[in-house]
Amino acid sequence: MTGGAAKLSRRAPVLGNLARDRARAVTIVLLLLVVTILMLLGSAAFGSTWVPLEKVVAVLSGGGERMERLIILQLRLPRVLLAVLAGAAIAVSGFLLQKVTRNELASPSVLGVVDGAALGVVIFLALLSNDSNALIVSIGWQPLAAALGACAAVALVFALSGRQASSAVRLLLFGIAVAAAAKSVIMVLLLTGPIYRTTQAARWIAGAVNETNWGEVQLTALLLVPALVLALIAATRLPPSDLDDVSARSVGLNLPVFRLVIFALAAALTAISVAFAGGVSFIGLLAPHMARLLVGRSAIAGILASALCGAVILMGADLVVRVLFAPTEVPAGTITAVIGAPYFLYLLLRKDRLNG
Repeated sequence: MTGGAAKLSRRAPVLGNLARDRARAVTIVLLLLVVTILMLLGSAAFGSTWVPLEKVVAVLSGGGERMERLIILQLRLPRVLLAVLAGAAIAVSGFLLQKVTRNELASPSVLGVVDGAALGVVIFLALLSNDSNALIVSIGWQPLAAALGACAAVALVFALSGRQASSAVRLLLFGIAVAAAAKSVIMVLLLTGPIYRTTQAARWIAGAVNETNWGEVQLTALLLVPALVLALIAATRLPPSDLDDVSARSVGLNLPVFRLVIFALAAALTAISVAFAGGVSFIGLLAPHMARLLVGRSAIAGILASALCGAVILMGADLVVRVLFAPTEVPAGTITAVIGAPYFLYLLLRKDRLNG
């Protein structure tokens, strides 16, 4: 056997394994897409009033009775679609951060984005409430306040990092510091403010997609879809980012600049999401882990699977609170926190055992 033939024979099993892994990843992503669609239909059907699935399909196809159309198209579908968009974007943000930092505990909250957005909301409620504790402007301006707070937090993190902003560890550390400072200011404002401000802020901080209208859904989609497309494009360069700086340069990747782009993209995805869905927690941690268990380390399949898992998690959380606590509106973020907090502790303990 010649040398070339021997090399081909050795490479054949590897190529076969890659093909099988790719086929498996594609199959799982398609199955997750089916699960997402079924969850969407189920979320539109279940609630304080049950609407049979065939009638849900009829309404979505342009038919159905007037009351069914009102329930599905005006009350349920906007919140379900917002859950899909926000859950997917937060999950993709978490996936990007975990890949670029090579840290499975990384999540959007470590950049200070969520807490910065929460501070923006609390300041909005504090400055624009009158002596009767009622807002003097429309509550519709609240998402803008959240987005401004998120952007200000990210800008502060990058400013504090200075010339070493390309360092993933330095950005994470300053992100944690900015988040802690934002939490402290929030606590002071809530303790010294009226009960109305505390109640409103607490509901937003917990994360909820209720009281969503079609205008908010359209604006969220307009902002998030291009960012998600950019994230998918960036995913094609993610595998080399697992390398160190020297190895990355050898394959033509400027890792410091690439990290900055990924951090900015992750921050943008999170800021847009929490502006409308509130401070939903742990999806950016949970969904990427689920995706990695399902599809392995493939970047493209991982980012698609993360988006679908994030959408399913937030839709599922919203469905649970609508069914179990009706007619009371409980924030969906309470469910993601109940699931995510123990999982975070598990990851932390596992990491300690591996390092020990």
